Amino acid sequence: MTQDITYTAYLDLDRILSAQHPRGDTHDEMLFIIVHQASELWLKLCLHELTAARELIAADDLRPAFKMLARVARAQGQLIASWDVLSTMTPHDYSRLRPHLGTSSGFQSAQYRLMEFMLGGRNPDHVTMHEATPEVAEKLREELDRPSIYDESVRLLARRGLAIPAEVLERDTHGEWQQSDAVEAAWADVYRHPNRLWDLYELAEKLVDLEYHFQRWRFGHLKTVERIIGFKKGTGGTPGVPYLAGVLKQAFFPELLSVRTAI
Repeated sequence: MTQDITYTAYLDLDRILSAQHPRGDTHDEMLFIIVHQASELWLKLCLHELTAARELIAADDLRPAFKMLARVARAQGQLIASWDVLSTMTPHDYSRLRPHLGTSSGFQSAQYRLMEFMLGGRNPDHVTMHEATPEVAEKLREELDRPSIYDESVRLLARRGLAIPAEVLERDTHGEWQQSDAVEAAWADVYRHPNRLWDLYELAEKLVDLEYHFQRWRFGHLKTVERIIGFKKGTGGTPGVPYLAGVLKQAFFPELLSVRTAI
């Protein structure tokens, strides 16, 4: 009966707390495993909220979407804070556990990639590294077929009567978003008339929050990697710090940044 369920059973703690399997005898491997496992759980929550929020934006039902987007921003705060814990690991500590990681890399996180795709940071080539797990690769390809949360937001601007060109509304969702002067002008109208377009104004700020926290997460990742391994290559042959520095220049919602100069 439901009333007899225990805390441990409801949360399935036996499985969660027995899912840490260090491959060596180094003290810091437990830290490394738990930080990354916890991050994957926070990413799962972010994906859950973003999926629902995107559907609500498409339906022009913004008020509940705002709560979900705010929750994602808070969850991103937990992801950012995880770097503070991981950065207690010294270069010597990491050098002892690194051989046990093999070719595994955070670059292989399917949930991270899916969140990136949902926000609009789309590179179809990134699906390739997941082909060894067909169901994951298929899920990523399915996401590329859907409008991103930004696509849905811009489509909403058009439905509300703001001038969005047909080529923007009908763009191929598989590729990266291309910055549009017309989209910037539409957001500028929203920002100049917040009292008239308050819910769109709030949507814009919620999206800016997502980008802001995502970039803070990326920066924390870069500085943690730099602190622990310097400019060595990452596990799995990933470029390490140079790659992380490069993605910091990528914007999901470029018009929501450039509009600040325009208004």
